Amino acid sequence: MEKTAVLLLNMGGPDSLDAIQPFLYNLFSDHDIIEIPKPIQKPLAFVISKLRAKKTRHYYELMGGKSPQREQTEMQAKALQKLLPERFIVKVAMRYWKPFIEDAVKEALEDGARGFILLPMYPQYSKTTTGSSFNEFDRVYKKLGLNLPVVKIKSYYNHPLYIKSMVENILSSVQEPKEYFFLFTAHSLPVKVIERGDPYKDQTEETVRLIMNHFPKVEYALGYQSKVGPTKWLKPETEELLKKLITSGKRRIVLIPVSFTCEHSETLYELDHLYYNLAKELGVEEFIRVPTLKDHPTYIELLKELTLSAFQELERQPLDLAHIQSKY
Repeated sequence: MEKTAVLLLNMGGPDSLDAIQPFLYNLFSDHDIIEIPKPIQKPLAFVISKLRAKKTRHYYELMGGKSPQREQTEMQAKALQKLLPERFIVKVAMRYWKPFIEDAVKEALEDGARGFILLPMYPQYSKTTTGSSFNEFDRVYKKLGLNLPVVKIKSYYNHPLYIKSMVENILSSVQEPKEYFFLFTAHSLPVKVIERGDPYKDQTEETVRLIMNHFPKVEYALGYQSKVGPTKWLKPETEELLKKLITSGKRRIVLIPVSFTCEHSETLYELDHLYYNLAKELGVEEFIRVPTLKDHPTYIELLKELTLSAFQELERQPLDLAHIQSKY
């Protein structure tokens, strides 16, 4: 039986303290995410990664010495594999650390893959995340001289099962939603990226709106985190928003990461360490952080539905030509 590979695309994270610098180098070398002039990008990425590795080492020490993103994405892959027919093989494909996209593609080919479905672990599309992974896949596809059908799933920010999984996840952490203020947080982006037409901000806001349809009497806000460098980034910043909420009298806050499906430094360090300590210093009475979805059953059911729908598209492609199409 011919196999179809499902690549779960994610950012990746250092799997040891020694991996922090090379991980950051790969990240800052990517022109899709950091727009440094190409002739100097890699030399500058080397310098930046050296400097930031010293600063961020403490983050990972607090997290146990590594990012858990690989293990959690592998959990998602294993859970999805159980729900899919035998012809599918699910692989983890990371952008900036092992297992890299190229390694995942080669492994899938060795396992008999004769078609690819690209399934991002980013619910909202941005050229800096999903787009970057797609571009890397395209480079690998060309490098390996492949002539196989491919379907790319661009986003699922408004899919009913995604919204359902988020609502269920919130309710598993909060018993009486009306007694809390919901503070959503998403990874930030440079404003210039949005001004060029990137849909990430609009899709993130729509995700939040659809979730809050299930909590009509709850107050809420959306902030953006993890700004890097001096350029103008999306506002309001989550940290500043948190300060304003608490000083204005909000004493019971639920912090909800909305653009992340696995834990990593932005949740385990920024949310659980920086923001938690800030909230306590400012006198918050109760501060609940909703976990990321990971292998939440409804989220995995969504991934299954997206995969099977994409496979129907894959089957309609001619077998004698390579067609790379976007789905959703």
